[in-house]
Amino acid sequence: MGRIEIEHLGLHGDGQAGQRFYPLTLPGDQIDGESLDLLAASPHRVEAGCRHFGTCGGCSVQHANDGFVAEWKTGIVRKALSAHGLEAEFLPIATSPPKSRRRAGFAGRRTKKSVQIGFHQRGSDQLVAITECMVLHPELMQAIPALEELTRSVASRKGVISLSATRSDAGVDIDIADAKPLDIHLRSEVARLAEVHDFARVSWDGEAIVTRHLPVQSFAGHAVIPPPGAFLQATREGENALISAVMRGIAGASLAGDLFCGCGTFTLPMAQETEVMAFEGLETQTDALIDAWRHSTGLKRVEAIARDLFKRPVLHSEMKRWDAVVIDPPRVGAEAQCAEISASDIARVVSVSCNPVSFARDASILAAAGFRLDWVQVVDQFRWSSHVEVAAQLSR
Repeated sequence: MGRIEIEHLGLHGDGQAGQRFYPLTLPGDQIDGESLDLLAASPHRVEAGCRHFGTCGGCSVQHANDGFVAEWKTGIVRKALSAHGLEAEFLPIATSPPKSRRRAGFAGRRTKKSVQIGFHQRGSDQLVAITECMVLHPELMQAIPALEELTRSVASRKGVISLSATRSDAGVDIDIADAKPLDIHLRSEVARLAEVHDFARVSWDGEAIVTRHLPVQSFAGHAVIPPPGAFLQATREGENALISAVMRGIAGASLAGDLFCGCGTFTLPMAQETEVMAFEGLETQTDALIDAWRHSTGLKRVEAIARDLFKRPVLHSEMKRWDAVVIDPPRVGAEAQCAEISASDIARVVSVSCNPVSFARDASILAAAGFRLDWVQVVDQFRWSSHVEVAAQLSR
C-alpha cells in the first residue's frame, strides 16, 4: 500500500485516510500502509504523558497538542450543526485541566495470584491495570489500593466487577456492581474495609449499604447528597462552565423550567436568580434536590417533579408562565420535549448536551419554530477523549 498520509481525525479519535481509519494517528502523519509504522510525524503530534496511552481505552488523543484537540472538538459541533443548516457564534472552548476528573468507572478482576483495577482496552474486554492517569483526580488514584482490597473480597473469579468511584466533599463514594451475592458476611467485610479506608459511602447495585460520611457534592455552593449512581458532571471545572452558560442564558427570567434536572446541578444555581420548576425521571434525584433546596438559604422557590420526560414530556400548555427553559437530556436527546417547547410561548432556551449529533437535531426542531442560535459553548471535561459537551442559547 506504500506511504499513507492521514487526512482527517474521525469522531472517535482515529485518523482517517480515504475510507479507512488508523488508531493513534493524526492529520499530517505519514505511515507505512503495510506495517502501519510512523514514517513522518504530524505537526500536531506531542509526546503522550501517560505510560498507558495506546493500551488503555480511556484516552484517544493524548498524542495531540491542546490547540488541535480544541479545534477538533469545536469542529465536531460545527459539523453537526451544519448538517442541519445551522450556524452560531462559538465562545472559546472551556477545557478542564489534567487530573481533574472526579468520577470514574473502574473495572476490577480477581485471579488466583493477583487483583487488577483499571480500564478496558478500547473495543475490548481486556482489562488494563493502571498505575498512573493524566485524567483522574489524585484522590481517585489514591483509592486504587482500597479498590483492590474490595475486589479481592467481593469479586468471583468468573468475571469483572464494576466499581464506580466518585470524589465527594467527604471522601470517595463507591458503588459496586456485578459482584458476588451480598450476604451478611460480605456486608460485614465491606463495612470493615470502608472503615479502614475511610470511604464516605459504599453502595451495592445502587443501594447504600455503608454510609460513614454523607457524600456531599456542592453545586454553586449548595450542598447536595446524591443517591448512589446519580449523574454528576465529570469535573468541577466543566460543571462550572456549564453553570455559567446556563446562568447567562436565563438572565432576567422570573420563572424558568429545568428539564432532566438530575439532582439540581443547574436548578440550585438558577434558583439564586429565578423561581424554578424542575423535572427529572428518578424520584430519588428530585428528593435529593428538594432536600438540598430546603437546607439552603437565599434561594427562590423550587418545585421538583419526578416524571419520565420521554413518556410524558412537559406540555406546552404547562409552560405558560415560563420565561425560559433549560434542557439537559441524555445522549439520545429529546425530540418530543423540543416539539413541546416549540409549540409554547417560551422565547429563550438553554440547551445542554453530551452528544453534538442529538443536540444539533434538537436545535433544528427549535429553529423550525423560529428560534435562532445565539451562541454555542463547547466544554471539554472528558479531556483527551472523543466526548464533547455543549451548551447553547436559542431565542426567538
